[in-house]
Amino acid sequence: MTQDELKEMVALEALKYIPSSGILGVGSGSTVVKFIEAIHKNGIRVEAAVSSSNKTTKLLEQIGVRVLDPNECEPYAVYIDGADEVNPAFDMIKGGGACLTREKILASMAEKFICIVDKSKLVDTLGAFPLPVEVIPMAREQVARTLRAMGANPVLRQDCITDNGCEILDLHDFMIADPVSMERQINAIPGVVTVGLFAARGADAVLYATEDGVLVKNRP
Repeated sequence: MTQDELKEMVALEALKYIPSSGILGVGSGSTVVKFIEAIHKNGIRVEAAVSSSNKTTKLLEQIGVRVLDPNECEPYAVYIDGADEVNPAFDMIKGGGACLTREKILASMAEKFICIVDKSKLVDTLGAFPLPVEVIPMAREQVARTLRAMGANPVLRQDCITDNGCEILDLHDFMIADPVSMERQINAIPGVVTVGLFAARGADAVLYATEDGVLVKNRP
């Protein structure tokens, strides 16, 4: 079974978590694209949505979903998004698609965060996937110096400007033993918009696709 087929499988399973009324939070990335396609193909009604990226907004509007400004919304029931890595504590690395800040905002507004991945995203320790850090451009080199002092190898993501007009440093060679503490430390660096660690607010449930079907892990 290909990775695309696994993504389609978990996207289909995620349809069960769409609320019958109210707002749905929608993330970004290749698995979320499959999720949006599944909404359309299966005729699922979504009353309204908030979106983590300009690309997601466009895809939702193309299938007739009304996308709202998060500033005009109260906290809502369900946010559905993928991840680049997920550990057994449901901490995640996100931001491979450079949408980490908006994803983190929407996750913070949701009562429940449903993470949808294929089995390749499950890891024991976060960090094999380079950790994204969104930075204000004028602070890029000072942030990079600070991150080097913390043991990371920050590399500027080429040809990447986020929807917020910022840049991304990807941290290589940086395994993360304590995601909650590291998220707090990196977010405190002046010039950091946010780091792609989702640990202070991790997933409430992880749906992951395997050749034997989609398995569900719920936070204890």
